[in-house]
Amino acid sequence: MLLCTVYCCFSWKTHIFIRHLLENWSSLKKKNLIVIMSQRQVLQVFEQYQKSRTQFVQTIAELATRPQNIETLQNAGVMSLLRPLLLDVVPTIQQTTALALGRLANYNDDLAEAVVKGDILPQLVYSLTEQNRFYKKAAAFVLRAVAKHSPALAQAVVDCGALDALVISLEEFDPGVKEAAAWALGYIARHNAHLSQAVVDAGAVPLLVLCIQEPEVALKRIAASALSDIAKHSPELAQTVVDTGAIAHLAQMILNPDAKLKRQVFSALSQISKHSVDLAEMVVEAEIFPAVLACLRDPDEYVRKNVTTLMREITKHTPELSLMIVNAGGVAAVIDYLGDSRGNVRLPGIMMLGYVAAHSENLAMAVIVSKGVPQLAICLSEEPEEHIKAATAWAFGQIGRHTPEHARAVSTANVLPKLLALYMDTDSSEDLQVKAKKALKSILQKCTYLPALEPLLYEAPSNILKHVVCQFSKVLPHDSKARRLFVTSGGLKKVQEIKADPGSALQEYINSINNCYPEEIVRYYSPGYSETLLARVEKYQPV
Repeated sequence: MLLCTVYCCFSWKTHIFIRHLLENWSSLKKKNLIVIMSQRQVLQVFEQYQKSRTQFVQTIAELATRPQNIETLQNAGVMSLLRPLLLDVVPTIQQTTALALGRLANYNDDLAEAVVKGDILPQLVYSLTEQNRFYKKAAAFVLRAVAKHSPALAQAVVDCGALDALVISLEEFDPGVKEAAAWALGYIARHNAHLSQAVVDAGAVPLLVLCIQEPEVALKRIAASALSDIAKHSPELAQTVVDTGAIAHLAQMILNPDAKLKRQVFSALSQISKHSVDLAEMVVEAEIFPAVLACLRDPDEYVRKNVTTLMREITKHTPELSLMIVNAGGVAAVIDYLGDSRGNVRLPGIMMLGYVAAHSENLAMAVIVSKGVPQLAICLSEEPEEHIKAATAWAFGQIGRHTPEHARAVSTANVLPKLLALYMDTDSSEDLQVKAKKALKSILQKCTYLPALEPLLYEAPSNILKHVVCQFSKVLPHDSKARRLFVTSGGLKKVQEIKADPGSALQEYINSINNCYPEEIVRYYSPGYSETLLARVEKYQPV
């Protein structure tokens, strides 16, 4: 009632003003509502576009994990579609795009080449210094995936300025970024000395040594692996690694419970040791023996293999280094390792025994006393791979070449017929034939154990036979018992059947053997003598 009274008190002009005001307010509200609705529609378009881009790169990254999808993705032109997304305004899309590119480049060198040709690497290198830690890890992954395939692709990574960015990443706080950068540097360095030197010149080695001191085991593994890849190419590069104090830090980790870390530690120490006596002595001076020998019983076969490889690289240099490992119990431990292993992991152990035996007759005798010959004979019989057989044949040659006692130890293990069979087998590789022949000659030239030599009289070709006959010609003049056995076993008869060129070394050896027996005995066992006797019988006229 009061409101109506007040309203009625207004003049008719006031009534008109209020009506217009209410109408304008209603119109304004409608316009604002239309503007708000229009903005939402526009923003929805952008939101949908962002969702589509996100879904696209996530799907590509997922598809790239399955090898059967790679060719289809490549044919669909996935590289050209991913490249602009590296520059996307949304960080998540950038990171996922880099991850997808890394997985694709990791698959084969064609896709890695496409990354290089697409000028993607410079953008990744730039992002390594500007973006967040997640993107840095993804970018380093792409660089590693490209570099791993070939020296040319690794050089392309270097040429785009990646080394400086990767080295800077080694100083990041986040251990995942350090790990990704170290991994990429290792993949660049592993190809050749030139690329490895480029990594060294970028200042990576001191930072990698710092990385192996970090608490994260995964980072330790990758840093040790990268140091190994750098050191393996030349003495100078290995010395660079040593000069940063790497050996002491690596030596502290030889008993770490993590098997994958121990693999890389022993690999790095092996790559350092192999180049020179001085470097090998530096590794030994880190007092890793005899603690290293405990790792020959590690459950991980690659830990055991890398330990044996380290021992091989040390023993090959000097008798003194070999003697140190023998005195530590290394030879016996490696022989046990050969008995417990199968396949290619045996190879460094076989070679290690050969290197030890090669230095001196005393060290070779240490291998014999430790029951190394029977174990090597088992390896020769069991292993189907020709390069393992060749290494075993070489090791036998190093053991048996010193003295008659050494040669007898090898020959009594029935090794000579096996070596001869490998040499004469037309299916054997050239390397295996050469090593078997050389080992046979080395052992035969010292062997005076005639029962082991006699079977070779019936099977050996002339170039081996002369060495066998030579040994008989040396022994028989001084051993009456051996002369008797040689007759009763049929050896003398076999010697008479050998056709040798007049004046040849083989003929001289045969003559030396014949001179050990009465002339009638030699004639009796000569070919055709029975026919001569029968002819004499036929001609004989009884009185």
